[in-house]
Amino acid sequence: MTKQRYFFTVLILGSLTALGPFSIDMYLPGFPAIAKSFHTTTSQVSLSLSSFFVGIAIGQLLYGPLLDRFGRKKPLYAGLAVYIITSIGCYFSTSIEMLILLRFIQAIGSCAAGVASMAMVRDIFPVEDNAKIFAFLILILGASPMIAPTVGGYVTAAWDWHLIFVILTGLAVLILLAVIFGLPESYKPDPTYSLKPKPIINNFFLVFKEPQFYTYALAGSFAFAGLFVYVAGSPLVFMEVFKVSAKTYGWIFAGLSIGFIGSSQVNNLLMRRFKSEQIVFVALTVQLIITIIFIIGAFNNWFGLASTIVMIFGLLCCVGTISPNSSALCLAPFSKSAGTASALMGALQLGIGALASFSVSFFDSRSAAPMAGIMAGSTIVAFIILFIGRKKIVAPVEAVGGVVAGH
Repeated sequence: MTKQRYFFTVLILGSLTALGPFSIDMYLPGFPAIAKSFHTTTSQVSLSLSSFFVGIAIGQLLYGPLLDRFGRKKPLYAGLAVYIITSIGCYFSTSIEMLILLRFIQAIGSCAAGVASMAMVRDIFPVEDNAKIFAFLILILGASPMIAPTVGGYVTAAWDWHLIFVILTGLAVLILLAVIFGLPESYKPDPTYSLKPKPIINNFFLVFKEPQFYTYALAGSFAFAGLFVYVAGSPLVFMEVFKVSAKTYGWIFAGLSIGFIGSSQVNNLLMRRFKSEQIVFVALTVQLIITIIFIIGAFNNWFGLASTIVMIFGLLCCVGTISPNSSALCLAPFSKSAGTASALMGALQLGIGALASFSVSFFDSRSAAPMAGIMAGSTIVAFIILFIGRKKIVAPVEAVGGVVAGH
């Protein structure tokens, strides 16, 4: 692969990875406007975000087997088509219930992009490059929370929240064209791969029973749940508790994303000296300390706007460091079942994140305490899982100096 081809392949994979986050981040500044439009509360509007997370989690399990059976591109085409149709439907929503349902279906379409891109990394690039590619994808993915909420804030203020879904439709069309004309089919369809429920469940079970997979998939998912809680809870905390405008919220969201992006790239430097397992353990320990301080301070009303931003920034730095390493460690033991492993990892990550974000909707609080509490709880669970699971990994697939060494 030439350097130019390498670059464009990673760029297209990055755009696929970013479609879901763009779909999440861009409409966040519009929460108050959507609530006003449908005569409901911001907490109710956040259910459309939770339904999106649930849809992605379910869709992961759907597309994993399809990607292994039919190759990567055909299921990807179908998913992007579903996304485009439902995005148009979101524009014409007439009630919050209709928006919640359409967002669920839209998510099922969008997750084809995320699952396919993760599997294609394992297909196209040598395993020793996987952690580096994942980190680069996170760099591209990280552009979405810098651009999307800022654009969404200006669109909502200048026009109307409905226009956000027109923009998302246009982005999906461009990505579909890039996939058709610029992305190779990376996996030959396997007609022997059964789509019957029992074999599919057995394949997922075979993947999940690998200690390295379930340890880093579960620990990484609960750690990553802090990001979902932040995304779901931040419109309420910043725009209703701290009374910032939609435009200002967009800029705050963009600024905080620097922590997530920057830490994922610093990870490349860390991997020259440390193993991925070491990086995950240290970063999760720091995240645990930050979230405990955050929850204590939030419940005692110690934090204003600036200090709340600092706490969340620290959390995002930890999540950005943990994510590429836990993803690489999850997928490293697999080759033939990379699609299934990627789907199961994504389903766990997004399912746990959906539950965490859904819990935010139960609190119509006038402080950051509920958000901080859920972040701390999920981080504690992640740390316990990692602490116990590491002892069960007999022959780990390690990342030493940026190189993943197989069994």
